[in-house]
Amino acid sequence: MLTSQQLRQLSDFAKEIRKKTLYTIGNLGVGHIGGALSIADLLALLYGKVMRVDPANPHWEDRDLLVLSKGHAGPALYATLALKGFFPLAELDTLNQG
Repeated sequence: MLTSQQLRQLSDFAKEIRKKTLYTIGNLGVGHIGGALSIADLLALLYGKVMRVDPANPHWEDRDLLVLSKGHAGPALYATLALKGFFPLAELDTLNQG
């Protein structure tokens, strides 16, 4: 069971995921906001409490992997990874540019 402090931290993390997701989609000018925002709480829980990940060692052999087949949620996953330190937040500005 989570403590009230842990719940607040995860809630705050989910809010930041939503903010960065909205920023990214807004910057891009197109995207499925509902599909991306609907997964923010789950991503906050997974990356904030459940999954074994290390941004400093992304190829860690014992890390947990997430397979996300909900393509419209990509911006939320990218926001989560950036907030966790896997890559700089500024790279969110490059979504779908390539």
